[in-house]
Amino acid sequence: MCVGFCFAQEPERIHSYTFDANQFYGSIILHNPDISHLITDHPAGIILAYNRKTYGLEEWQQLYNYPDVGASFIYQNTNSSTLGEAYGVYAHFNFYFLKRNLQFRVGQGVAYMTNPYDRETNFRNNAYGSKLLSSTYAMINYHKENIYKGLGFKAGISIMHYSNANVKAPNTSTNTFAFNAGITYTLEGKDTEYIHREKVKVTEPIRYNLAFRTGINESDNIGHGQYPFYIFSGYADKRLGRKSALQLGADVFFSNFLKELIEYQSIAFPENNIDADTDFKRVGVFVGHELFINKLSIETQLGYYVYYPFDFEGRVYNRFSLKRYFGDKIFGAVSLKSHGAAAEAVEFGIGIRL
Repeated sequence: MCVGFCFAQEPERIHSYTFDANQFYGSIILHNPDISHLITDHPAGIILAYNRKTYGLEEWQQLYNYPDVGASFIYQNTNSSTLGEAYGVYAHFNFYFLKRNLQFRVGQGVAYMTNPYDRETNFRNNAYGSKLLSSTYAMINYHKENIYKGLGFKAGISIMHYSNANVKAPNTSTNTFAFNAGITYTLEGKDTEYIHREKVKVTEPIRYNLAFRTGINESDNIGHGQYPFYIFSGYADKRLGRKSALQLGADVFFSNFLKELIEYQSIAFPENNIDADTDFKRVGVFVGHELFINKLSIETQLGYYVYYPFDFEGRVYNRFSLKRYFGDKIFGAVSLKSHGAAAEAVEFGIGIRL
């Protein structure tokens, strides 16, 4: 790798912070006909956020137009006695465009649901199978800070996703599309200039990666139990520059919930001619892309099962991962593996990049 920096002496810098509060009102999107009975009213709620500005003290900040890093809280009332309420906490990035008047926020976190599925008391809630769910949200806002004495205004649209990724059935999940509007407040502080650096040139040979992922999940059949899974992956990647790398590799899946599902279907649906001894293992090949931010990166992969003895959700699969590097070689990752919009598992992984 070749890295070069060139910038003038840096002025004194301090951190600058903003807070914002937004109210939203929207609709649950009918992404699956199985949740049509749950869409009875319009959800509403609030989004509260704390943001820390960046000024280029680290090289990646300039590359992404000096984004904010922050934490946020979302309260959502689904206005459905079946779905209940959601309380979520998130880590987020704010990215800016159009002279910093357009703000795009993406956040990832955990949500607590007040009224998940219960076989006896809430059997109609086939969207949320557990109290704790993985949650992702995104916002696109017109954003104007410090219009008057630190107060500003923002308005736009938001999407909030709640799912436990089949850790426990049922897991039809929900997506809320909403309009939001609110205010921002900028804490008073010393004016700070952005640091401008020369572009960093990154060159690397092809690198080789080994990863191990694991977790627990359940089939879509409610009450069939949670089982561990194990995934072994190997892939090569080639950096295209400071931000991106392309990947090519293979996965071997040992998904124990499929053992139970194969046995169940062989008995419950004899007309399907499924042998109880059918192999539950799968092997896939994939292409991928990795977007490097700082020590974090975002990984997307699209795969195809080349060994597929049992038909489950189709041969094509996809994976979305958040990775964190510890040094130059070791990384940890949290991934969502799915088949299209149908989630199969949340994977917790560790790996090495050689």
